[in-house]
Amino acid sequence: MASSQSKRSAVYSSDQTAQTLSDAASRTNIEELRKSLPPDKKLMEGRQYLVRKSKRKAAYWEHYLEYLENGKLRAECKFCEKTFAADGNLNGSKNVKNHAEKCLCNPVNKDKGKGKQTELLFQPGEGDKDSEDGNGKLKYGTVNLKEVREALIHMIIVDELPFKHVEKAGFKYLMSVACPRFHIPSRTTVARDCFQLYMSEKTKLKELLKNCQRICVTTDTWTSIQRINYMCITAHFIDNDWKLHKKIINFCPISSHKGEAIGKAVEACLESWGIEDKLFTVTVDNASSNDLACAHLRRMVQRIGCVSDGKFLHIRCIAHIINLIVWDGIKEHGVCIDRVRNAVKYVKNSPARILRFKDLVQKANIESKSSLSFDVPTRWNSTYTMLDTALKFQRVFSGLSLPDGVGVKDNERPPESNDWKKVERLVVFLKGFYLLTRRISGSLYVTSNRGFFEIAAIYDMLNKWEKNVDEDFQAMAISMKKKYDKYWGNVEKMNMLIYVAAILDPHSKLLVVEITLTDMYGKEKGMKLANDVKDFSYSLFDEYRSLYSSLIPQSGQSGDPMSIDPNEDDHIGGGSDYMKSLRDRAKRLKGTGGYVRSEFERYLNEQLGAEEEEMDALSWWSINGHRFPIVSRMARDILAIPLSTVASESAFSAGGRHLDPFRSSLTPKMVQTLICTQDWLRTKGMSGVDIEENLQELEELEKDFQNNNLDDDVVYVDSMI
Repeated sequence: MASSQSKRSAVYSSDQTAQTLSDAASRTNIEELRKSLPPDKKLMEGRQYLVRKSKRKAAYWEHYLEYLENGKLRAECKFCEKTFAADGNLNGSKNVKNHAEKCLCNPVNKDKGKGKQTELLFQPGEGDKDSEDGNGKLKYGTVNLKEVREALIHMIIVDELPFKHVEKAGFKYLMSVACPRFHIPSRTTVARDCFQLYMSEKTKLKELLKNCQRICVTTDTWTSIQRINYMCITAHFIDNDWKLHKKIINFCPISSHKGEAIGKAVEACLESWGIEDKLFTVTVDNASSNDLACAHLRRMVQRIGCVSDGKFLHIRCIAHIINLIVWDGIKEHGVCIDRVRNAVKYVKNSPARILRFKDLVQKANIESKSSLSFDVPTRWNSTYTMLDTALKFQRVFSGLSLPDGVGVKDNERPPESNDWKKVERLVVFLKGFYLLTRRISGSLYVTSNRGFFEIAAIYDMLNKWEKNVDEDFQAMAISMKKKYDKYWGNVEKMNMLIYVAAILDPHSKLLVVEITLTDMYGKEKGMKLANDVKDFSYSLFDEYRSLYSSLIPQSGQSGDPMSIDPNEDDHIGGGSDYMKSLRDRAKRLKGTGGYVRSEFERYLNEQLGAEEEEMDALSWWSINGHRFPIVSRMARDILAIPLSTVASESAFSAGGRHLDPFRSSLTPKMVQTLICTQDWLRTKGMSGVDIEENLQELEELEKDFQNNNLDDDVVYVDSMI
């Protein structure tokens, strides 16, 4: 047996019995060897690989590369980095065979080997009659312990759980029942795994960013409970499949809130990701320091090269401007708001009063499912929600014994009928701003195409309220109009990309922008502004054409004559004299010789079909982008512009939960790891962590307790009721 084994190992191949292994290795074709490797496998530099002319008989050798090391034969796994001595005379082949059967990196072993645990499970099978009763058939499945650990890390990050969660008795008991063989890692190991997942996801995101055209950024700053200044940077971009992405790329400490420091920090972040040459716009709030930060970034992109020389890089947060406008108005009604706020606070601060309040609601036959809510005095949208809800229970508040009398401040007295009338009108007034703010604050859908029309809607609302017969609300509208004029009164000072974004929405294009400007500023001034917008749009198209000239098809320089849908005014909200002039001009152009249109003109004049009317902007471009290669490049950049900094501000809510008073020892590096990875792991549409209970669900639960006599032992005592 020994001599036969020696004979087999001594023979290298039928044609090479007299040749040494070293000579065989020197003749190995490395390029051919690389082609036989798995996609993610690379040959180690400096190793002397060899290939047999006649393969070994044992099948497991297909999973190995052979090489020489110090004159001795070794085997390297094709799927991991492990190596083994492969000299049959000295080492045998047991280790090589065992590893081939158990290597978890080998796709052949995906459903077997270590890390697997077979469990008996009750699962409803397809076509099982018992499945309707909640009873399933006994089946078995395979549990991958490695995947369980990865899922645990995913849960820790996405659900914002502390690392020590894995060391709590309840979690240990759960795992002992659900997966007894799973070894629960320590909190230190969990932290290390979180960082490894962060690095892995960062590598994937870098690859995605490398392939995108341009990137729009939002940024904001925040001071944590540790008294550390943090800055959040969020990248927004549209990929080649016309999907909008929002990714937090940095959540780091910053030396100060000064503009120069913010600008340098953003620049350093972009350079670390290798995307400094892709920066298109920066959306920030109206703090003066952000003007300096954007000026610094404009100089950066001018050095590298950018669209329009960085002139339109700075985008002001529309939500922040609306916030300033609304606060200038509602401060006129501070007393009635304070009175309603104190009435809500009086009820909410006592369980007994809440029960009394619910009892009065039932007696008054009020069917509203809303529940009273506190507001945050510095956030007007929460004040609107509080007033809107309280208004539905106006009759109930009159039945409560609210604090009144000597010693009670005027703004803390119970709301009077006149107060409720003011609140009722205030809710109607604020509702438009509330809905508008929600529309432009989204980060999972395109908002830039709505920006100009939302600004026009505010203008229209304020003009109507300025003519209101109620002097209080007329004064409020006038005050808000002054703040509006400060930021948006001079349209020429607005960022021109806001107009182009509206034009690049196939549902509006240039015509609707012209009509809107005419409605806002009159025909003469409106048409002048419309022509300025048109000229800028064409110049921007020419700039993109020079950048991507190789994409222009030869047939794209001319096309069919301009056509205007005679019924177009029916589906854009009304006609105008300008529509008639457009048709007349179109007829004249049709009859002129040499009428040549650019790709941009073809886009502007093409009408939407019935099915296309129902599409959103990105869906339309994903289908039609190939017909407009240059305009689609413009759309991919400009439609990705966010109109608010909500995407970055929302990260601070997560930061506040990670760094609460009971858990404030996380290092800045770990804070960034958790917040960024959480953002990357969340799928589109997945809601964030909601730390507030759903009051309606809790009330339904309480009713179930009452129906089942589960709360008989609960006694509420309140001497002030």
